[in-house]
Amino acid sequence: MKNFYEQLVRPLLFLLEPETAHRATIELLRGASHFDLALRMLRYFKPPPRPKTLFGLNFPNPVGLAAGLDKNGVALPAWAALGFGFIEIGTVTAKAQPGNPEPRIFRLPKQQALINRLGFNNDGADAIAERLRKLRGSGRWPAVPVGINLGKPRATTIENAADDYLYSFRLLHDFADYITLNVSSPNTPGLRDLQEPTALSELLQAIGKESGAAAKPVLIKISPDLSPVQLEAILKVCVENGVAGIIATNTTLDHSSIPAELDEEGGLSGAPLCKKATALVRDIVTKTAIPVIASGGICDAESALEKFQAGAELVQLYTGFVYRGPRLLREIIEA
Repeated sequence: MKNFYEQLVRPLLFLLEPETAHRATIELLRGASHFDLALRMLRYFKPPPRPKTLFGLNFPNPVGLAAGLDKNGVALPAWAALGFGFIEIGTVTAKAQPGNPEPRIFRLPKQQALINRLGFNNDGADAIAERLRKLRGSGRWPAVPVGINLGKPRATTIENAADDYLYSFRLLHDFADYITLNVSSPNTPGLRDLQEPTALSELLQAIGKESGAAAKPVLIKISPDLSPVQLEAILKVCVENGVAGIIATNTTLDHSSIPAELDEEGGLSGAPLCKKATALVRDIVTKTAIPVIASGGICDAESALEKFQAGAELVQLYTGFVYRGPRLLREIIEA
């Protein structure tokens, strides 16, 4: 059973178009989330505990699910059963949107990478808040921290972005153990402009004035493509506004490692991002005391340990989980 996913499940999923495989996986986990027997079966993969406390939250282990895999928060009990130490859903926008035209996810198996240009396709804050309300009432709410990742709809201008983040925050913050402000996806036009110091400061100040904001750790997710000067400015704003943590990093627009015949427009994730993301984690840790959650290129125990050694407090999986499956969690935690 050690390589059950890689030997049996992944080959079947990879026969499907990437987004179809993604939808099928999410639907299976959504279904499993409603049945105790299915959840008990998923717990076969659950790694041993390795507790960690951060932001005043208790994590059963330091390996989490990155935003993007379960955008609409439909399978929280299943992710917890598989052994994730925390779960981040989203990115959620104020209003539902379909995202960019398909195809918009591309596999690069030789590189252990993905390129995506999904564009924040999600059900919207109202529908997701109602879904989470029902889950909480069902008694199946996961016993691990849940983060909710918020973003800007495509049609919203940068000048009006704070209003949309606030709309989502008001609806969803009661369900979140922490909130992440996504200001770095490369697939929503203009979104990365929110990393500019004035815009980021205005957004953080707007969130900070909200009722209940003081009780929730607020994190930001940043780009791996920042210059040293840009990073310094962002860290200064984060310190000034009491940001609880930084998620480093989002996907990259640097496709220099990808052969031209395989390249597609969108954000690159997976193994090619590993060294760049680690360098950014190390840079953040040397410049500030703000805790870092590392995300980017974690495809095996070695790459996870690299992130911890660089100073990350927690790590998140996305592309590595697509290629390696639940065994990856156990390998990281045992290492």
